[in-house]
Amino acid sequence: MSAENTTDAPSEGGAAKTSLTKPSAASSGTVPAPAAAGDAVVAVDPRLLVREQGFAGYLAEFTRRMRTGELGSVPVIVGLVVIWVTFQSLNSAFMSAQNVSNISVDIAGTGLIAVGVVFVLLLGEIDLSVGSVSGLAGAAFGVLNVTHGVPEWLALLLAVLAGTAAGVIHGFFFARIGVPAFVVTMAGLLAWNGLMLQILGANGTINLDDSGLVAKLTNHYFSDVAAAYGLATLAVVGYFLSAFLGARKREAAGVPSRPLSELALRTGVLAALCYTAAYLLNQYKGLPLALVIFVTVVVVTDFVLRRTAFGRKVFALGGSIEASRRAGINVAAVRIAVFAIASTLAAMGGLMIASKINAANQGAGSGDLLMSSIAAAVIGGTSLFGGRGRTWSALLGVLVIVSIQKGLQLESIAEPVKYMITGGVLLAAVVIDSVSRRTQKAAGRA
Repeated sequence: MSAENTTDAPSEGGAAKTSLTKPSAASSGTVPAPAAAGDAVVAVDPRLLVREQGFAGYLAEFTRRMRTGELGSVPVIVGLVVIWVTFQSLNSAFMSAQNVSNISVDIAGTGLIAVGVVFVLLLGEIDLSVGSVSGLAGAAFGVLNVTHGVPEWLALLLAVLAGTAAGVIHGFFFARIGVPAFVVTMAGLLAWNGLMLQILGANGTINLDDSGLVAKLTNHYFSDVAAAYGLATLAVVGYFLSAFLGARKREAAGVPSRPLSELALRTGVLAALCYTAAYLLNQYKGLPLALVIFVTVVVVTDFVLRRTAFGRKVFALGGSIEASRRAGINVAAVRIAVFAIASTLAAMGGLMIASKINAANQGAGSGDLLMSSIAAAVIGGTSLFGGRGRTWSALLGVLVIVSIQKGLQLESIAEPVKYMITGGVLLAAVVIDSVSRRTQKAAGRA
């Protein structure tokens, strides 16, 4: 007798039930599958629930994900809303066009460094040298361009490549020699900072051309209103097309996909955020070049991590090194590439910071830059335990940090309080990550 499959309607709790009429064990020689435990949490694709039950099903699946520790970006988004509402209630200038524009420029330097940190954290490792590498890149550009007369474009390229070389060195000692990443990058923190001081010389400060290429990274604005609205439109249309085409491919493959109603809702929320930001930016100077560069880097690196073989290898290493090795992944090569990417982005961030102050000096890369970069990645949702995170985490995290800093500045809060609050937010993010992992293990999801 042939097996007969029937699918029942979704149950009241939101989970679809599948009944299977099987031949007897005696006639088929098969062993019946054991029944699931009565209190087991059944994972259901949310797209199936939305399609079959509408948004009530999606809400049920969302509730299940929260209950089992799959929080995603929800905590940081909620935190951002709370921060903005709080500071806006304290000072109406917080959400003014000028302050929003200043925030969009200030997030670029630290944010670029944080994107590189995300790559390293996905491996379950840490890079303590990114601050020093960023300072070295700014100093290298200043010495090459101002002191030795090298053309700006070439000096900028060499400064970024210097960061890449530093990352390759870190990766080599970590992946090939076996020195722990913490030790290697700690040595890099000291060595690259010393090299920066050496090449800056006794003067210690090199002023950059205030109308040059690097200076324009943060002081150039696209004043035409079409620029900001155009970027917002590109973001919204790009997101919708990517999601829609992805859903069509999944449907064609017979895999559950998100319905058009959900895609429209997500696109609508994104459109509201993007066009509001574009409107505020146009009320001041226009669209900052720094923001365009930062968002472009986030989008490109997110594509690399989620849509390429290299990105899948990075996530695989963060999950299990031994399993990745047995699967044929060149572990050493991926590790070296990740540290090279992190240092390259640190160099780009350093040039952005040098552009903001229009100088390369001995204080570059010091202070709270390293901690802010790591905190931005972690606060945004990247796990310290490896294998989970996205480069958008850097954008969300640095938004939290810079929003807190700008809000406290408007309230004339002392610098020590800023450090304490930022430290508390970082601790809260790590606690949420740890509790989330523990909850997922308890629910059998980790």
